[in-house]
Amino acid sequence: MKKLLIFILILFCTLVFAELPDGNKLLKQIDENMYAKNMISTSQMIVHGRRSSRTMKLRSWTEGDDRSFSEYLAPPRDAGTKMLKLKDKLWIYNPSADRIIQISGHMLRQSMMGSDISYEDMMEENELTEVYSAVTTGEEIFNDVNCWKLELTAIVEDAPYHTKKVWIDKEKLIPLKEERYGKSGKLLKTTEILEVMKIEGRWYPKRMIFKDILKKGKGTEFIIDDIQFDVNIPESRFSKAALRK
Repeated sequence: MKKLLIFILILFCTLVFAELPDGNKLLKQIDENMYAKNMISTSQMIVHGRRSSRTMKLRSWTEGDDRSFSEYLAPPRDAGTKMLKLKDKLWIYNPSADRIIQISGHMLRQSMMGSDISYEDMMEENELTEVYSAVTTGEEIFNDVNCWKLELTAIVEDAPYHTKKVWIDKEKLIPLKEERYGKSGKLLKTTEILEVMKIEGRWYPKRMIFKDILKKGKGTEFIIDDIQFDVNIPESRFSKAALRK
């Protein structure tokens, strides 16, 4: 009788785990849904502090994993600030000082414009499959949506986070929640997608909130007002000369 119970238990566990999809295949599907050859977007970044909030508006141009350019449009005190990413290098133009500063090393971990997003986070535009290996650990409901739960482990030395736990919408194949951990296993940041939109047959985040666990405040909300995929972007856009234009 005891042997029969053990056999049934093993069979049950085997069937349960057999139903879980391959984590790396899910990760590849997410990449296919979330990433485009290039894109142009207009968005808002709302930093919710302990006592007040401030809203910034920006326009961004992105080409693949290696090149991006952003310009802040509002409020007036931030308007004209520009950022250029070329592979692993990042430059910021400060219009009030008329200076171009390269952000590198430990400076990449600093807060971007006082938000819960670091410069390092902004640089993290590579496809997930290039940086992480994934294992599906189970199923869970998040915000009334059936999700696959994945655990991601970095496969490259320079990954900003050693591990991530991600909740993936089973139907839309979009990550609705993410927990980011350091090498010590300490939780550093969380991300939640609060609203999604369908554009050209693909699901994409519309409104999300980032929270730096080590930072006081209520998080940073990011809202995409408009986005276009696979559009032509002039080569001159991704140049240091464009920072001062």
